[in-house]
Amino acid sequence: MSAVLVIAGSDSSGGAGLARDLHTLAAFRTQALCAVTAVTVQSDSRVIAVHPLPPDTVRAQIEAALATGRVGAIKIGMLGTRAIALTVAACLPPREQVPLVLDPVLASSSGAALLDPLGREVLRESLVPRATLVTPNIPEAAALLGAEPATTEEEVLRQAYAWLALGPAAVLIKGGHGSASEAVDLLLSAGGSPRRLVASRSARTQRGTGCALASGIAAGLAAGLELGEACARAKRHVLELLEPSHERSPGQ
Repeated sequence: MSAVLVIAGSDSSGGAGLARDLHTLAAFRTQALCAVTAVTVQSDSRVIAVHPLPPDTVRAQIEAALATGRVGAIKIGMLGTRAIALTVAACLPPREQVPLVLDPVLASSSGAALLDPLGREVLRESLVPRATLVTPNIPEAAALLGAEPATTEEEVLRQAYAWLALGPAAVLIKGGHGSASEAVDLLLSAGGSPRRLVASRSARTQRGTGCALASGIAAGLAAGLELGEACARAKRHVLELLEPSHERSPGQ
């Protein structure tokens, strides 16, 4: 069985980061391998402390996971520092060999920085071009392009094309930060037509939904699903997280 290698930071509250990734992969009955980039001390409302791991330790974890021969997809979340971002970029196999889902985590839900400015440059220049799919939310998509956050679908689409110009095979700009009654995620692949993944906007919010979406997509790619199908299945799982009384198996 193919596994997903998760490269991300821990979250002591269990709401986001590696804890959410592992919970998601378990829900999809997908094995997980891990490379921890940072240990964070968090509550549901704030980040108390961030302790990046030594880059050599991050490298060793990635190399050990890849050496198992079981990695069917890779999901990258929090990186923390430029040094760690550079190390991760140097370890990655080509996306033609192993699909890569990159969730460009820049800050926590409470606004604390989770990637330094120089790390953002490495992410944009060295990791985005390696990705099968990049999954920024609206603020992240704008920040890494040096633009204002999109307020209409037309602006989201223009930014999606700008992201494709950076080199990923596809980009999924998440619409959870929008204000319309529908939450629209826009999927755009190189040479393809835009695809809208639409859901009614939930009144509930929950930390870690971005982690869950990216990990769910990676689980689908590891299982051999087509990208659009993997994105749609993962989005359904996130909607289930926002409606905890509605219990069913992922993807049903």
